[in-house]
Amino acid sequence: MHARCVQLLAVAGLAALAATGTQAQTSEMSFFVTSAGSGKGADLGGLAGADAICQRLAQAAGAGAKTWRAYLSTQAVGGAQAVNARDRIGAGPWRNARGAVIASSVADLHGGAANLTKQTALTEKGEIVNGGGDTPNTHDILTGSQADGTAFAAGEDRTCGNYTKSGTEGAVMMGHHDRRGLDDSAAAKSWNMSHISRGGCSQDALKGTGGAGLIYCFATN
Repeated sequence: MHARCVQLLAVAGLAALAATGTQAQTSEMSFFVTSAGSGKGADLGGLAGADAICQRLAQAAGAGAKTWRAYLSTQAVGGAQAVNARDRIGAGPWRNARGAVIASSVADLHGGAANLTKQTALTEKGEIVNGGGDTPNTHDILTGSQADGTAFAAGEDRTCGNYTKSGTEGAVMMGHHDRRGLDDSAAAKSWNMSHISRGGCSQDALKGTGGAGLIYCFATN
């Protein structure tokens, strides 16, 4: 066989192996940061709309056979009970698009064993999300949650109306996926409870502190 043909076949074989490896990792994926938000700030269409975003992006990445849920808490309002983010996401373990374990259990996820950093909190495409020092910075991830993954008490809005507001009223709690902030405080380094949005729930308001309306997605099975 001509040497050039042999070379081309070898390259094709390597490409096929790489594609197979990527598919294998994607099939194991059970966690990701969304590569895009709703485009309407913190208005995700409620929990159902947020879950649909997770499911749609997972489907596009080849992991749609799993049941995906957004890591979001809601507050009690209008007779509806609060929902805890930690109760929505299954039992773990969870892996990112490259196969790295994010956490083995709900307890690990909300404790010191959580493996959430800029290098591991990847999108469904296996891409790194911009963090502090990048342009634009998009490390603010919507959670509406306290550090232990539970909901805030009813009253002061911490969920932008349970993810239905996109104007100047309301606020939402966010975490830093890159575990970086303006100082070395626990809040600055928290992946799920760093600070609330400033100036409302719009896309521009989220951009103001380094956000793009992104959310965390977990597979429950």
